[in-house]
Amino acid sequence: MRGRDDDSGEYLGPSRKQQRRDALDVLALVNQLGEHSASQLEKLPLPEHLLPHFADLRRITAHGARKRQVAFIAKRMRGEDNEVLAAIRDAMEAGGEAARQETALLHRAETWREHLLADGDAALSALLDEHPGADRQQLRQLIRNALEERAKNKPPRAFRELFRELRELLGHERPETGDEANEASER
Repeated sequence: MRGRDDDSGEYLGPSRKQQRRDALDVLALVNQLGEHSASQLEKLPLPEHLLPHFADLRRITAHGARKRQVAFIAKRMRGEDNEVLAAIRDAMEAGGEAARQETALLHRAETWREHLLADGDAALSALLDEHPGADRQQLRQLIRNALEERAKNKPPRAFRELFRELRELLGHERPETGDEANEASER
């Protein structure tokens, strides 16, 4: 029960109307999450104990049963911290911070790939200076194969593999703060 503060006379906690709005927001979030595939859900910061419930939701086709499962998952999610729910919403937004970081990572990997294919060993040395843990031999082989594919007009298997390798390598670096990100964009 909400009640009032004896000293100030203010109401304690959110109103029932606010609690209902919050519950409906979580219900809408679960409905959105229910449309995602298992691989998409694994990329989101969902608590591990909820993933089997979403798998059940994907299997259920009857309207009433699906509605009950959505309500069940929403009840479980309301028990989570607000930070967890905010992180899930942010990851789902196309313009959210997580999406911007992922897009920036893809652009950096694409830039490095083009730089490596154009400049060869000089670009590889620069990359290895920034990322000393990178596998020089594998990167050199992928660059050589990608150039060979391009010259022989073959399908771009090594070209794509080089991109995946760069994305993984750049994804393991520490996230940039606002000042470092601005400096990097000015380069």
